[in-house]
Amino acid sequence: MDELATKTSDWNARTSKNTRLLAYWTAAWVSTMALATFGPIFLWSEDTLLTALAVAVNLAAGIGMILANKRHIQGLDELQKKVTLEAAALALGVTLVFGLSYSLLDITGLISKDAEIAYLVMLTSVTYLAATIIGNRRYK
Repeated sequence: MDELATKTSDWNARTSKNTRLLAYWTAAWVSTMALATFGPIFLWSEDTLLTALAVAVNLAAGIGMILANKRHIQGLDELQKKVTLEAAALALGVTLVFGLSYSLLDITGLISKDAEIAYLVMLTSVTYLAATIIGNRRYK
C-alpha cells in the first residue's frame, strides 16, 4: 500500500512539475512574441538588429515550449494522453479545413481583408481547449 501511495505521489509531483514548466515556457513564448511584435513599434524604433534578436529569442522560447509540451504529454497517463491526442487531432483538422477555406476566400477576393494568421491561432486554441474539456468530461 505504501509503495502504491509513493508511486502515485511521485507521479503527481512529476505531472505538477511538468505542467508548471509548460506554463512557464508558454508564458515566455507569449511574452517574447509580444516583444518581437511591439518592440519595433514602441521600444526601439524599428532597429533591424534588435528586431532580429527579439525574433531569435522568440524562436528559442518557442522551441523550449515545444519541448516542455512534449515532456508534459509523455508524463501523462494513458487516458490523459488519449484526451490530448483527440483534442490535438480535432484542432489540427479544424485549423486546416477552415484555414485553407479562409485563405481561399482571401485569394479569390471574396473577402475584402487579408486573411490573418492570428484568427487561425485563435481558432486552433479555442478548438483545442473545447475538445480537451469535452474529452475530460466524456471519460470522467
